[in-house]
Parts: sequence; structure tokens; C-alpha cells
Amino acid sequence: MKQSLKRKQVTFTLKHDPGKEVFIAGSFNNWDQKHNKLVETNQAGIYSITIMLTTGRHEYKFVVDDVWYLDPKNPESVASDIGSLNSVVVV
Repeated sequence: MKQSLKRKQVTFTLKHDPGKEVFIAGSFNNWDQKHNKLVETNQAGIYSITIMLTTGRHEYKFVVDDVWYLDPKNPESVASDIGSLNSVVVV
């Protein structure tokens, strides 16, 4: 019998300059930099999104106006296949 993967809501938040276009790209969305857009709250430069993720380890980065950033609030990171670092979340 095949066991289904458990899923959990995970909220990602980034503080950046107001009025930016902010996305999150990662192993959970095939690194699509335009798929998961963060919403700016109160035009104060606080962006957030809640995503359903399967249990396990996921790598990700924020994409702000087409520039890729590590999550500054997450100290967990890992080297990527292309020589940069990715933030890591474990669900």
C-alpha cells in the first residue's frame, strides 16, 4: 500500500524595500521564479506567502525584481549545484 506524503502550510516572509515584485523559487516549485508571488502587507516592505509543502527538506531563494536572495531570517543554507547557496527549510 502506497503511503501518501503529508503536507503542511509553511509561511515565508521577507522584509525588503516597499513596492518590489517578490517571488519564492525552490525545489518545491521546480525553481520557477514567477510561480509563487509574495504579497506585500500594508505597503511596508513586508512580503509573505503561505505554501503547502510536503514533509522533507526543501531548498529555496527569494527573487526580488529578478535578483536572487537567501532568506536573511533563516540561518540554514546549503551549497547548490551551481556554486551558490540556497536557504533550506525542513517540514
